[in-house]
Amino acid sequence: MNSQSMQSGPQAEIARGIAEGNELLRQHRPADAVALGQQLAGRYPDVAAIRAFLAEASRLASDLPAAIGHIDRAIALSDDPQHRIKKGWLLSRAYRRDEAIALAGELSAQAGGNALLLWQLGKLYYHHNQLLQAISHYERALALEERTPWRYDLAVARFYAAQTEAAEQDIGKLLAAAPQSGSVLYLRSTLRKQTPADNHVEDLRARLAQGFARTEDEACALYALAKELEDLGEHAESFAKLMAGARKRRSTLNYDPSGFYATLDEIKRLATPEAMAAPVEGWEEEGAIFVLGLPRTGTTLAERMLLQSGKVANAGELTDFGYLLGNGVARVMASNPGLSVAEASLQLDFATLGREYMRGARQLAGGSPLFIDKLPANFMYCGVISKALPRARIIHLVRDPLDSCYAILKTLFFGAYEFSYDLEELADYYIAYRRLMDHWHQVLPGQILDVRYEDLVTDPEGQSRRIYEWCGLEWTPEAVEVPDAGKVFATASAAQVRQPVHSRSVRSSRRHLEGLAPLVARLKAAGLYED
Repeated sequence: MNSQSMQSGPQAEIARGIAEGNELLRQHRPADAVALGQQLAGRYPDVAAIRAFLAEASRLASDLPAAIGHIDRAIALSDDPQHRIKKGWLLSRAYRRDEAIALAGELSAQAGGNALLLWQLGKLYYHHNQLLQAISHYERALALEERTPWRYDLAVARFYAAQTEAAEQDIGKLLAAAPQSGSVLYLRSTLRKQTPADNHVEDLRARLAQGFARTEDEACALYALAKELEDLGEHAESFAKLMAGARKRRSTLNYDPSGFYATLDEIKRLATPEAMAAPVEGWEEEGAIFVLGLPRTGTTLAERMLLQSGKVANAGELTDFGYLLGNGVARVMASNPGLSVAEASLQLDFATLGREYMRGARQLAGGSPLFIDKLPANFMYCGVISKALPRARIIHLVRDPLDSCYAILKTLFFGAYEFSYDLEELADYYIAYRRLMDHWHQVLPGQILDVRYEDLVTDPEGQSRRIYEWCGLEWTPEAVEVPDAGKVFATASAAQVRQPVHSRSVRSSRRHLEGLAPLVARLKAAGLYED
């Protein structure tokens, strides 16, 4: 067959069709992409590439059963391991995580010298909180092929697994290959508390003096320098670098919270005491413990105390509840187009929501009767949690308003908490959060345990006893002990939480009252600032 006939033959038509379908996906038109894929499959029913495309298009069209069916067909037609990796992610998104991990085990045994596949398996294990498995697969991949993004993934996994020395070695290799990587510089600074004898302050100053090609990298380097200067007690310079980094970071973001705040206001208007008390059929299963609030308010310390019981598992910072809630709301609104999001949230099938959440969460908790979901942002869903999971325990960590905001401000979050880089936007978010939590306490009396960060660090035994009693656990002195190195804390506080409990951060924000003045003014106007 000559080249001209190849270009007009079936392979060329399939390639053009898939390219057209991918363009539809880029235009956020998944339904049209599915329709196109189905036409192609009708003409060429035994082409694995078409089935793989249909799997992705169906996923983006929120039809996971169809997506899994298509990828199964692709697997039957081709032995390409990429189809099976794709199935692993689809199973995970469908909350069939146990099946995803079993599939990963099968692929691992067959991976041989396929470096790309080994790295992909590492990502899949990492996503399921199996850090040691992730590290093992990253190491196997890097032994075959050195790639900077893979080395970074390994360093991050080692950070959360408390393999600090090995992570520092990885970071050295990363910086040799990518000296302007701001995310690597920030990771290096957060691995441990810096000391006068062992720090990277001068190195960071030199890199900043040389300049960065990308604003994002410069922002990360400034945050890294601010963190190390604070470790060394150079608070004034640390704050100046922090604010410079925050301004750089904010300039890279397109953040408009107006719709979010409008939804919160409507939730408070509709979630009346009568609406919350109205009987509904929820999922009565016990075992879920939600530890929520804002980041850097002691949520990880509370989690650590519970894990020390030996009877509670860590399911991680799950996005499950919000995702399932969003799907349920979308289904209600599809049948009732005139409803708002908040109105639809009161008409959910709460029992189904609770059942699906528990099924997926338990798979990450290793079958433990009790498990912790430590996503701070779950504070938005307390009302729905109470209806969908009436036997769940909700623990809310509360911290001094200015300390809370300052702790958030000085943490560089990747892909989350976009409000945290501007003092007034940070204050507005904090005020909205506090007002919503005050509302939940009003309409859900006695259903949320508040634990003050200041009490947690000054009276860890007394507060851990309160937490244990709330969760129906027998208290143990191990609750206040430092966890062993094997415990996993996939959070920005992973390094700090392995230290003995201390109160050094209490009122640390008061060093910077002048610099935090716009934040203080907004908190004071809201009646939340305490001198």
